Amino acid sequence: MMELMFVKRSGKYDELTIVRSDGTVESVACPKQGIIPHDMVHYAVESVLAHRGFLSLVKEGQASAFTTGAGDSDEAVERLVETFQAEMWGGRVSAADLLSTYEHACESRGHRIAAVSRDDVEAIRDRLDELTLQWGALPQNGALTIRF
Repeated sequence: MMELMFVKRSGKYDELTIVRSDGTVESVACPKQGIIPHDMVHYAVESVLAHRGFLSLVKEGQASAFTTGAGDSDEAVERLVETFQAEMWGGRVSAADLLSTYEHACESRGHRIAAVSRDDVEAIRDRLDELTLQWGALPQNGALTIRF
């Protein structure tokens, strides 16, 4: 188990504090992007799917400053996170269109596609909607803590 504490800050960055089950703590500056923080989108995706991505690797002991790219699974999850972010910025599309965009992103980067169903898309969207409401309700310096 790992605890993720997202803090809404003023300025250009929010903050993520990661507390692993062994007690080690890391902080990450999260650039503001007009929606929930990027790593919160990772949580929504990785908590629904069985595929390993950034947060799964951090949970397994990887430093939060690492760069993904070691394997197809983490790259595939990164593309999926980016696809959901694009949808959050641009507006909801059909699940089929979202999956098509995701598959195209993976193919253009030259790595495999992680299996994602339409039910997975809806479950991730539900989690993103919930997180968006919680994040939006936070005052400046307010925190949202999530267990992963």
